Amino acid sequence: MRLFIRSCLIQIRPPLLPWLRDGPGHRANGFALFRAFSGFVNNRRKPDPDDPLSLMKEDGIAVCSHMWIENFREPNKSATNLTTYLRKFELWVLAYQKVYADETGSYLPRHSIQRSALEDLLALRNAVLDDRFKWGARLNFYIKSPRDKTEYDSLSKRKIKTILTTTQPTPYQDRIVQEVLFMIVEPIYESRFSQKSYAFRPGRTAHTVLRVIRRSFAGYLWYMKGDLSTILDGMKVGLVINALMRGVRDKKVIDLIRSALVMPVIETKFDDGDKKKKKKRKYQKKKVLADDEPKPDPYWLDSFFGFAPEEAEKVPSWGHCGILSPLLANICLDELDHWMEGKIKDFYCPSKSDVIWNTPEGEAEQGNTSWPEFVPTSGPDKTRKMDYIRYGGHILVGIRGPRADAAILRKQLIEFCDQKYLLKLDNESLPIEHITKGIMFLDHVLCRRVVYPTLRYTATGGKIISEKGVGTLLSVTASLKQCIKQFRKLNFLKGDREPDPQPCFRMFHATQAHTNSQMNKLLCTMVEWYRYADNRKKIVNFCSYIIRGSLAKLYAAKYKLRSRAKVYKISDRTLSRPLKEKKGISPEYQNMLRMGLAESIEGLKYTRMSLVPETDYTAFPGNWRPDHEKALLEYLSLDDPKTLEDQRSSIKEHGLISPQDYISMLVWNYKRNAIVSDQLSSMNSGDKNIESSDQFQLEPTNEECAGRSEDEEECKEKINMAHL
Repeated sequence: MRLFIRSCLIQIRPPLLPWLRDGPGHRANGFALFRAFSGFVNNRRKPDPDDPLSLMKEDGIAVCSHMWIENFREPNKSATNLTTYLRKFELWVLAYQKVYADETGSYLPRHSIQRSALEDLLALRNAVLDDRFKWGARLNFYIKSPRDKTEYDSLSKRKIKTILTTTQPTPYQDRIVQEVLFMIVEPIYESRFSQKSYAFRPGRTAHTVLRVIRRSFAGYLWYMKGDLSTILDGMKVGLVINALMRGVRDKKVIDLIRSALVMPVIETKFDDGDKKKKKKRKYQKKKVLADDEPKPDPYWLDSFFGFAPEEAEKVPSWGHCGILSPLLANICLDELDHWMEGKIKDFYCPSKSDVIWNTPEGEAEQGNTSWPEFVPTSGPDKTRKMDYIRYGGHILVGIRGPRADAAILRKQLIEFCDQKYLLKLDNESLPIEHITKGIMFLDHVLCRRVVYPTLRYTATGGKIISEKGVGTLLSVTASLKQCIKQFRKLNFLKGDREPDPQPCFRMFHATQAHTNSQMNKLLCTMVEWYRYADNRKKIVNFCSYIIRGSLAKLYAAKYKLRSRAKVYKISDRTLSRPLKEKKGISPEYQNMLRMGLAESIEGLKYTRMSLVPETDYTAFPGNWRPDHEKALLEYLSLDDPKTLEDQRSSIKEHGLISPQDYISMLVWNYKRNAIVSDQLSSMNSGDKNIESSDQFQLEPTNEECAGRSEDEEECKEKINMAHL
């Protein structure tokens, strides 16, 4: 018998052995033996910790939303337990979806991810948590790109040496880890960042900067521009980590970012001799893109990227941080933003004789809110005021006061940058210019115009008084000089004083319809870029003239028409008619177009100034915030119990019924009807103990009627009104 039991114990499943060995007593062991020998089968299985499907319990977007809400609820709280979010497999799946979309150009739903990819992703997560992950891997990957079909185990030594010693694209797994870190760290600092910084942040663009300048920089006489873009090239690792640790106290996240900054990036170094040698151009076969391969940027988009202003050209790239680099740059420069905010408060000195800024808080609106760029004159005794804005590594400071104050501020700013960022600045890198000279920022010129508007206001007694006023108007105009410079850089024209369009030979082999379509898209983006410029019509009309002249020269060379005049004569001013080498307009074109055998040609837009839309002068609020921050703040205010109490008190003051009172009335009415129906049923059954109907009438208490002393009919009337 003992041998039989021993042989049976050996055949028992391994999960049952601990129950037999470590049970609480003999009853548990006996019950386990009973289950083992009676053939009892337990269908419940413990969740496998290595199963990726069992780890996806939440939605990744919901986890991100929770992080944003918690950080905006307590913006000054340091994050100490970020490893919890680093363990959430839902964030890794969401990061994989984002990187997959960037890599292939198509979105991959969560349910369409293959199990093998999920297992590789789980292995990458475990490697990061166990400190086994290394940035910049070249041969050994936890997860590979879906487009990478290379078999690294069968590579030759020469190819392996080439991979290890030359510049390679960022590994797919590195980009996934960067996305996860970005999703964790971004909400922490977005709730802390100053409202004076606008680059590399969600919801803030160069257009936002131009609108803020038009709204808040009116009335300033002296402007100081600063170029701190050398910080974007790189900073010492210790300075970056110290800035990061002001809000993040999690060792795992700090070590990951530190290793990304410290790990060297392997880049190919070219000798000067190799650059001088000109290689012969070989015939290259036309490349056919695969189905899952993303298409390159179209010509119009590539051309528009060439119009990027100087302040937006440089994007930081630090070590292996990738998309984390702009966020880290903003984290480092955020200390400068808060320091400047303190200087703005200290610099403010109101004057009672000033028309606008005459309050000690300095929060009064600027005169007419519908015309904020107009500042009326206030005499010699003016309010001393200052404002500041930063876009990437470029700053702009407006000062209302003597130039000596601007010089003192420049000296303090040089000392601050030397102490905090080890950045050596001088007076030339921080020039101080008067508004009359024109201040260039984001390829727009800020200038001042003296205007004499007629001011109308209503005096006592209802009498309307009209009088002439004197003031300055802040004008934001697009720089024609910068526009010509950008066109010259893209080989669209030559010359400065009399710019001459050059043929756009990159579109030589494209059809006329495709070429016109590409240029129309470029013109539409130019119209949107100069949306807030005072000279929007003029600058867009100039761009249309250059592009139209360039295409006319291209068509003249392509169809052998010798001059632009012949092109315009055949193809019209908008270049919408088809061109041929000899005969010009084809008589059969209209019939072929009607039958769908020919491609319709779209004419160029904005060939006349009247077709260009007007400048957008929409009022910009002083306390502006992006839409996602508005939604977060509104959600937090509604979630706050204090807000609910304020709403209830406001409802009671206006004599309205709150939702809680309405519900309590409905409950009371339901109880009353139930009691009355019970009493009536008992009377009908012949109960003699009830003498009169007055005994079962239910009177409302103060709590049930929400503290009101109305009678029953009035309560019913209010409930009926609430129903309506």
